[in-house]
Amino acid sequence: MITVVGTGTGAPLPPDAEAALAGAALVVGARRHLDAASDSLPDGAQRIVLGPLAPALDTVEQCLKGYRERPGAAGRVVVLASGDPGFFGIVRALAERFGSAALDVRPGVSSVAAAFARNGLPWDDAVVVSAHGRDLRTAVNVCRAHPKVAVLTGPGAGPAELGAALARSSSRSSRGRTLVVATALGDPGHEWIERVTPAEAAARDWGPAVNVVLCLDQSRALAPMRSVAGPRPGPVRWALDEDEFEHRDSMISKFEVRALALARLGPRVGDLVWDVGAGSGSVAVECARFGAAVVAVEKTVDGIARIEANAAAHGVDVQAVHGAAPTVLSDLPDPDAVFVGGGGRELPAIVTACARRARRAVVVAMAALDRVPAARAALTGAGFVCDGVLLSSSRLVPLPGDVTRLAATNPVFLLWGTHPAARAEGVSQ
Repeated sequence: MITVVGTGTGAPLPPDAEAALAGAALVVGARRHLDAASDSLPDGAQRIVLGPLAPALDTVEQCLKGYRERPGAAGRVVVLASGDPGFFGIVRALAERFGSAALDVRPGVSSVAAAFARNGLPWDDAVVVSAHGRDLRTAVNVCRAHPKVAVLTGPGAGPAELGAALARSSSRSSRGRTLVVATALGDPGHEWIERVTPAEAAARDWGPAVNVVLCLDQSRALAPMRSVAGPRPGPVRWALDEDEFEHRDSMISKFEVRALALARLGPRVGDLVWDVGAGSGSVAVECARFGAAVVAVEKTVDGIARIEANAAAHGVDVQAVHGAAPTVLSDLPDPDAVFVGGGGRELPAIVTACARRARRAVVVAMAALDRVPAARAALTGAGFVCDGVLLSSSRLVPLPGDVTRLAATNPVFLLWGTHPAARAEGVSQ
């Protein structure tokens, strides 16, 4: 049996740790944990300072092997870990290596729970994302798209880097986010909680003691209670009717087109999606309702106003960028998926620019037959696997006398290209 003790956010060990340590033959933990446990360890107990994980796990395995070979051997393996070791912690690695049945886990209070507690906020509706040893872009996208986020930080992915990325966003909601930086949680002499704007966070050197950063939209920090923890569930329905959006002269992607486009874009929590030539922003809003961060690019001023109005009406965050593609795209962060709904003569150049930056997929909607070959060539020329379909639908329309006719909508070509790497991985991440 491997006893895994979560020390919570404080330096003193929890009461039940001493009993586990009293019979320990091998103790694994960070240096500060081993120092705190020194008075509780029996003479002769082996200590492993936790640095690279693989060597420590190898030592644990050797110790367990010795127990199996000497059934009468005394002692146990004890692993000390910060916070709750089952929450983005070492329990996962131990269970993968030795099996869950070999673990006796005694959790402490996680840094995320402590940070929300210090701010008097519930966190059952928060999205928690780890940037420790991971690409910061996922955390940034989650913070842009959701009103209550906890980010577990790490070197190169702390408050300054997160604040800088959020400050670059031109969306009103992202600019209005508050970052709550929690440092040295549980240390009575050094614990520090500070609320700053993203720009203020970007201008500071926060040091190595930051535990977690909360990213909050204060106007939505106390959402109604739900029965499912975590981010809000996906939308009950999608491919919304056109009359659920503000638009100009029916210049909006029809719901049949949006339904298939969404299926090929696959917007998810942590993704960034571009909607290029967004018009009313209907595709952008639909992607945001699935939890993705979204940038809507539109060259008309009145279009930008409609995009922002539609996003507000549906309670989602969309960054509306005023400018003409492909030029304006160079200033945007790389997307996971792109929808191109406009472009005119610049369409091939726009599709090429999008395909060079997209990590997963590019979807292109066109009403003109003449533009299909060039768009397809742009996708395949960028190395994407391309497919497409002509969508032509007829809708039920009531007539006087309680009868119904079919009214045809304008046909639309929908092309999509999938990045070979994403296709090979099954887009599972």
